[in-house]
Amino acid sequence: MKKLFFGLFLCLILCCGCLQDKPGILFNHQPITEKNIYNHSKIFPLGSRIYYVILMPNKVESRYLYIQIVKRDNDYGRIGYDLIMTRDIRLKDEEVNYFTDYFVINQKGYYEMQVYSKDNPHKVFTSAEFYVQE
Repeated sequence: MKKLFFGLFLCLILCCGCLQDKPGILFNHQPITEKNIYNHSKIFPLGSRIYYVILMPNKVESRYLYIQIVKRDNDYGRIGYDLIMTRDIRLKDEEVNYFTDYFVINQKGYYEMQVYSKDNPHKVFTSAEFYVQE
């Protein structure tokens, strides 16, 4: 009986011990601060500023990020895509765990923002979807 409990305990430690925070992206209608970070949204009107914050729980060693904004051809995110915007970012000393900025999109549709790190530029660091509507 003790071996069974010890085996279950060991299994729990091995299977659940490696959980960690993952990077993410939040979008907002207003400049992002500590007070309004939980008011995030995924639907935005045409021509409005889309503020975003990239949250990084682990430090990015190279301190460079590559951002891509991709438009899917239809509202369901299927078929093809168009590359709308790319941007290279160098993180400053105070931006070790986050980066915030904004962009404007003037076409309605379904979009995806993908972030890559220079540490591993072939693997998506984090991504998030959003909609622009009339």
